[in-house]
Amino acid sequence: MDIRVGNGIDVHAFGVGTEITLCGVKIPFNKSLIGHSDADVGLHAIADSIFGALGLGDIGFWFPPTDQKWKNANSEIFLQKATEMAILMKYKICNIDTTFICEKPKIGPYREEMRQRVSDIAKINLNRISIKATTSERLGFTGREEGILCQSTCSLLKND
Repeated sequence: MDIRVGNGIDVHAFGVGTEITLCGVKIPFNKSLIGHSDADVGLHAIADSIFGALGLGDIGFWFPPTDQKWKNANSEIFLQKATEMAILMKYKICNIDTTFICEKPKIGPYREEMRQRVSDIAKINLNRISIKATTSERLGFTGREEGILCQSTCSLLKND
């Protein structure tokens, strides 16, 4: 059996705004996330975990922030590409486990919608996707509510 595991981590700072997008879900909030694309830390971390498991670098390699083509891009494109590459290389995404580290916003009320969105984009069963959150106990930049950190792990199985 050919099993692969990948990890992805992404961080974005808060800026002025009225909503953020996490795992493709728009969440009303008193700030926005700053980034070259839509700054969806969830989808960035998930895509990076898949690219990493495939040995294909990260979203910065595939979608360079120096390329204006990706300015304000919807991050669903990044996860779609990672999923396409897994399929092309004959891998099945077995599971995705994603954790947001932030004091706010609260993730719980949006968890199921996020899981469904990731399921739809990555084309895997909902029961293979975990979305969860924790705080940093008011420590560091997340504790000071300066931004959000997201970590994701995925496993892939060769589809021969």
